[in-house]
Amino acid sequence: MPDHGPAFTVKIAETEAELHAAQRLRYDVFVRELGGSGALVDHQAGLERDRFDPFFDHMLCINNRSGQVVGVYRLLRDEQAQSAGQFYSEDEYDLGVLKRSGRRLLELGRSCVHPDYRGGMAMYHLWNGLADYVEQHGIEVLFGVASFHGTDVEALAQPLSMLYHNHLAPEDLRVRTQPAHYVDMNRITPEALDRRRAMLEVPSLIKAYLRLGGFVGDGAYIDHAFNTTDVCLILDTARMNERQRRIYGGG
Repeated sequence: MPDHGPAFTVKIAETEAELHAAQRLRYDVFVRELGGSGALVDHQAGLERDRFDPFFDHMLCINNRSGQVVGVYRLLRDEQAQSAGQFYSEDEYDLGVLKRSGRRLLELGRSCVHPDYRGGMAMYHLWNGLADYVEQHGIEVLFGVASFHGTDVEALAQPLSMLYHNHLAPEDLRVRTQPAHYVDMNRITPEALDRRRAMLEVPSLIKAYLRLGGFVGDGAYIDHAFNTTDVCLILDTARMNERQRRIYGGG
């Protein structure tokens, strides 16, 4: 029989060892590869962690052949955020419009895939696992911070402006960067945009949310600790059309 590559299992971490496996992959990607840091990062053990980790569900994508964790997602529901005292991204964004909506919210974060598995099936399996999780918990709105590498906003003027002009969230979903940290995404007029160049400069994870009908909040955030420029992505499951639902559900 032909070798179709590794099979994967997607699950929520249940043990400290599984959590550490997720944190090790995050360290390799966010610290070693992208130059990030943080107050609770354990450089000696190679673990990227923060004070929110105990409150999140940690979704793992595991290579069944090797047992290696090759992809991770952090998931935080409303009730978990209440226990943590806030959503993770509230330090960056005013989430009031979502929190007042009365809808079931899920914050996504720390999504990463091992370099050897990018462009393959690992992310596909994580998306399928996420779709199952959303259905299981009755989630209505997903949101979370996604990042451009680097903190030079002018170098990112094309993609940030394209997102602002073409994918800005409607008023009922439009979170906004906290006033003290607000960075205007509207840096180039629609007429001056090079749309092809802009799309090429948008990270693949952000493109994936856009294909599903996702939006961006108003304003970017400069995260110097992680050496990134962040935007807030919002996905309303009620606004997804049937084609988007099939993509999201793995159909």
